[in-house]
Amino acid sequence: MAKVNKKGLGRGIDALFQDINTPDLTLDNVSDLALTDIRPNPYQPRKTFDQAGLNDLADSIRQNGVFQPIIVRKSVNGYEIITGERRFRASKLAGRDTIPAIVREFDDPQMMEIAVIENLQREDLTPLDEAQAYDTLIKRLKLTQAEVSKRLGKSRPYIANYLRLLTLPEAVKQLLNTGKLSMGQARTLLSLKDKQKLVAVAKKTVTDGLTVRQLERLINQMNAGDAKPTRTPKPKSPFVRASEEQLAAHFGTKVAITSAAKGRGKLEIDFEDEADLTRILDLLHVNID
Repeated sequence: MAKVNKKGLGRGIDALFQDINTPDLTLDNVSDLALTDIRPNPYQPRKTFDQAGLNDLADSIRQNGVFQPIIVRKSVNGYEIITGERRFRASKLAGRDTIPAIVREFDDPQMMEIAVIENLQREDLTPLDEAQAYDTLIKRLKLTQAEVSKRLGKSRPYIANYLRLLTLPEAVKQLLNTGKLSMGQARTLLSLKDKQKLVAVAKKTVTDGLTVRQLERLINQMNAGDAKPTRTPKPKSPFVRASEEQLAAHFGTKVAITSAAKGRGKLEIDFEDEADLTRILDLLHVNID
């Protein structure tokens, strides 16, 4: 059976995969289960499957069968897939009635975590699917962003930036999901102050083929046009500018530091909505009942 790449995964994930990776998959361990008795993992974060890839896999299965068993667990009615949903879907396309499978015992949190980790290791996972995977771990397992970051071996700003994609309008999400918008373009769109213009600017980005740099300039111009006239601010010191950049990267949002008289000043951290505020408070390790 293919070895699972566990680089960057937490110790809890190692324990979950240990049973799957053991090389004692003898014929006694593998059963041919009816496809009609099997259902997808209810915690599967992947919403889209490449149809062309599934058709190719189905053609291979027609010719050669399924070499790698899927992993399932027993449910109230039949079985639920732990890993191997692509093979399951392709087998149905190939017109097969059964599929080789290994039955394992996993509880709901383990099912969820394995489904998320397996999908995060796939290069063709869409940015929104990845964002949804992180959101699932946080909400279903009641984890903080810091805990998800530690388990997956990714930085907290990385997790936060993906989660912010979930705040985009549905029309913009569709452009991102279909690959018409890149992750970089979507992140840049989030900095637009007038959220009512997000869809229009996203469509313009696609139609005009704007690069991330060009989109940044356009949004800066739009944000400047919406800003109220103010007095020219005093130039910031290199230390203050560097501090702003470091904090912005950490919190995944705009941060401003302004200086006042006698060494006093003000620190401002932007947030989009209540959910985004909760995300920032989590990064600050602040609990508000």
